[in-house]
Amino acid sequence: MFVRLSAAIAAAALLSGSALAQGAKPTDPQIAHIAYTAGVIDVTAAKQALKKSRNKDVKAFATDMVRDHEAVNKQALALVKKLKVTPEDNDTSRSLSKNAAAKLTELSKLKGAAFDKAYVDNEVAYHKAVDSALETLLIPSASNAELKSLLQTGLKIFQGHEQHAEHVASELK
Repeated sequence: MFVRLSAAIAAAALLSGSALAQGAKPTDPQIAHIAYTAGVIDVTAAKQALKKSRNKDVKAFATDMVRDHEAVNKQALALVKKLKVTPEDNDTSRSLSKNAAAKLTELSKLKGAAFDKAYVDNEVAYHKAVDSALETLLIPSASNAELKSLLQTGLKIFQGHEQHAEHVASELK
C-alpha cells in the first residue's frame, strides 16, 4: 500500500505542472532541469540512507545511487554547457523538490528497520515513476538528439536501479 501511494505521489509530481498539465510538451531546457532535479533528489535520499541505515544491503544500494546519479548529472551538466542551454526551472521540478523535502523529513523520523523499509520502498516507487516519465514524456519530448541519448542511457541505468531496489525490498520483508 505504501509503495503504491508513494508511486502515485511521485508520478503526480513528475507529471504535474501547469504547462505539462495543459498538454504542452516540456522544452529541452525544462527537461534538462527536471532530469537533473530528479537525480539530485535521489542522491540526497541516498546520502540520508548512508547516514541512518546499518543494513549492508541498503547501504550498498544507497552507495550505488550516489555514484550513478552523480555520474549521470555530471554528464548532463557537461551536455548543457556544450549546447549552451540553461536548464529552466519549472512547475514539475519545483514540485519534485517540494515532495522530496517532505519525504526526507518523514524518513528522518524513522530508525532501524522501519527506516530501511520506508527508504527502499520509496526508492522502488520513485524509480518506477521516473522511469515512466522518461519513457512516456521526457524522452519523446526531447528535441536535441544528444539530450535524448543521455536520457535513454539514464533510463537504462535507472531501470536497473528499480530492479535493484525491488530486490533489496524483497529481502527486507
